Amino acid sequence: MAAAFQQQIFALDARFNAYRAPGNPNFKTLYIRRRSQLLRENAKFKDIETIKKYINIRSQLLQKRYGVQDNISISSSSSRARSSSKASLAVDELSGSSKKKNDLTISENYAFTGVHHIFDQHSDEVSVVKFANNDRSKLCCASRDGTVSICDVTATPPRVSVILEGHTDAVTDCDWSASNELVVTCGLDGALCVWDVARRRRLREARDQLSAPLLCCAFQPANNNMAGNARGMVEVLNVSTGIYPRGGSSILGGKVQAIACESSGRMFWAANDKGVIVSYRTSGTGALSKLRRCCVGGAVTSLSWSPWLARHPALLVSAADNSLYLFRITDREGSLSLKKRFETVHRHHGVRSTFCPIMSFRRGVCVVSGGEDACVYFLDIEGHAGQPVVNKLQGHASAVLGVSFSYDESLLASSDVSGLVIIWRRG
Repeated sequence: MAAAFQQQIFALDARFNAYRAPGNPNFKTLYIRRRSQLLRENAKFKDIETIKKYINIRSQLLQKRYGVQDNISISSSSSRARSSSKASLAVDELSGSSKKKNDLTISENYAFTGVHHIFDQHSDEVSVVKFANNDRSKLCCASRDGTVSICDVTATPPRVSVILEGHTDAVTDCDWSASNELVVTCGLDGALCVWDVARRRRLREARDQLSAPLLCCAFQPANNNMAGNARGMVEVLNVSTGIYPRGGSSILGGKVQAIACESSGRMFWAANDKGVIVSYRTSGTGALSKLRRCCVGGAVTSLSWSPWLARHPALLVSAADNSLYLFRITDREGSLSLKKRFETVHRHHGVRSTFCPIMSFRRGVCVVSGGEDACVYFLDIEGHAGQPVVNKLQGHASAVLGVSFSYDESLLASSDVSGLVIIWRRG
């Protein structure tokens, strides 16, 4: 089956999944997993006209069964016209012809239309998903059910390698070390834990200095220290000793909800629920120096740093005022200059966004963001300002929170408030 049509069928089932057995969420999850499995098993079917008829008939039957009008168009999963129609795409697939990457439109480059696998090991929302560095096989998922899972995405079939248990409350963030040997997690229980992935055990647990809930954490690339956070405070913790170094704390105010480090680790940005973003410099001893301050119109739930954007480093900011902000980093003090703002569906949840990892040899530059309308959005940040969305994935039945690319862009992971994690395959 052509990947685009496979995704449309899956999206159709996902939209109506909210009406199936409303009192039995486990059944809904099982149903959507089975539908995905059936679509994969019939992936070689390429009769496009029959698929079109199937989609229309199934849509009519579902609308009649649940008494709901489906107003979402199923003619295309992309809001921007592709360079070729679905019919010609099918012909290309059958003939085996292919374009070079440089010849593809940006919509074709980011056509993540096939569902690779669905994970449902968590009983509550999965707020963060992160692929390992330069390794497309390992995916870390942090959940409000108090557990962290490490998944082997490329196994046959994909599987959950281990469930890390140790937090006594919701896990709010996670990050991989540079070597992928360690994972750091933090939670509402005020604990910051370091895990040995290979040995599947916790190496160290440190409590927050203020006994406050921890909402985000990150490995600092320079010396493997963590820039963690608590209620209003940005903190640095030494991994080896478990000690907070002198001068390694700074008051930001509000609830510090997001942290992003640049590649050297000497500078990072932290943001809170008041919309305040502050840049920091770290010394060799772990001491912090506050540099520049910037404000946006809503609570910041995600920060993502990129070294390349028209030869300027950039910061991507998800804010709960229905906005995705793109800032250029203008100097060595971490000053931010607003380049563009994009409309999103983001008011109540911790929606996240990220840069696409491969931004050279592409037409345009893309970022991906979750949405509270249960969709995953691809936006061209250098394209037409009036129509930035180049693709939209519709597979979740509830608000999409976490998004993460594999380093080679072959896989995309997204998670939602129901605890479902979908691995999307490049079309």
